[in-house]
Amino acid sequence: MATISLCMIVKNEEKTLARCLDSIEGLVDEIIIVDTGSTDRTVEIAAEFTDKIFRHPWTDDFAARNASFSKASMEYCMWLDADDVLLPTERDKFLQLKQSLPPDTDMVMMKYNTAFDETGNPVFSYYRERLIRNVPEYRWVGEVHEVISPAGNILYSDAAISHKKEGPGDPDRNLRIYRRMLESGKNLDPRQLYYYGRELYYHWQYEEAAAVFEKFLDLPEGWVENKIEACTVCADCYYRLGRNDDALPVLLRSLSFDTPRAELCCDIGNHFLKCGNYRSAVYWYETALTRERNDRTGGFVLPDCYDYIPMLQLCVCYDRLGDREKAREYNEMAGSCKPFSKAYLYNKRYFESLS
Repeated sequence: MATISLCMIVKNEEKTLARCLDSIEGLVDEIIIVDTGSTDRTVEIAAEFTDKIFRHPWTDDFAARNASFSKASMEYCMWLDADDVLLPTERDKFLQLKQSLPPDTDMVMMKYNTAFDETGNPVFSYYRERLIRNVPEYRWVGEVHEVISPAGNILYSDAAISHKKEGPGDPDRNLRIYRRMLESGKNLDPRQLYYYGRELYYHWQYEEAAAVFEKFLDLPEGWVENKIEACTVCADCYYRLGRNDDALPVLLRSLSFDTPRAELCCDIGNHFLKCGNYRSAVYWYETALTRERNDRTGGFVLPDCYDYIPMLQLCVCYDRLGDREKAREYNEMAGSCKPFSKAYLYNKRYFESLS
């Protein structure tokens, strides 16, 4: 059976740390906590679970995460943020993973669920490196959105970690770090440029964000999944700036990077729906339903774009085209995915009122 060191960096996490550690209790062999300057009860709470607590100053990068890995003594390092949890439904999957992990595995990619619908089902997820062989070659890089580049023998697990954020944290930290990097004369690499654009977008600086994304898209380098996502976010910047005519070309540009994801098909369908071009919208929403979902690309996945969202939007399109029967059929299909959806129930009452 593989042995695992849980390695965490924390600061002022008294609201969530116990919940996180309770969720993984009994499944890891060692807990390493590196505190970066807490002024609340974080360290006291951590001491209830482990005596391996260390201090490391925060330096606007993730040296502290590497410091936590350096203290580990087990075969694999596992990272969690304090507002992450292993839900009860995932514990058996995780235990089975630990018991059956092939000895030549270097990294385990686990799904990261970060947004949920009203019934608790994930609506936004992606795979992250979660268990990493404890060797010096595998260490974190990047001042923001740090990463250990997947390498070696990689295994994908069905077990998922859920991100259950409590409070806003420091929403300006990442943008502040990027600004400081640029002010110091540092050139952002393609991955950093992509995430810098996202931070500008999150801060409603749409003009600058669009310019950064366009610069990123013009680079010959860059991960294809980041390129596709950049097209989507850049298009939304243009919508918010009232530059709708600039949005569709950048959405279509994503087709030059790979075959269309359902997420992209829904975005293009939404463009035509807003323009009143319902037949073109139907084409793209129906295409979304034909796309095969592949969670293991490493890109962001919106599961609802593969069934519920296009079904619901096809209901709208066909209703506006005057085909009420087909509209009703698509609404029932959407309801089979999410029977408690407010949109589905609203449409259901609408169709009943027409009977």
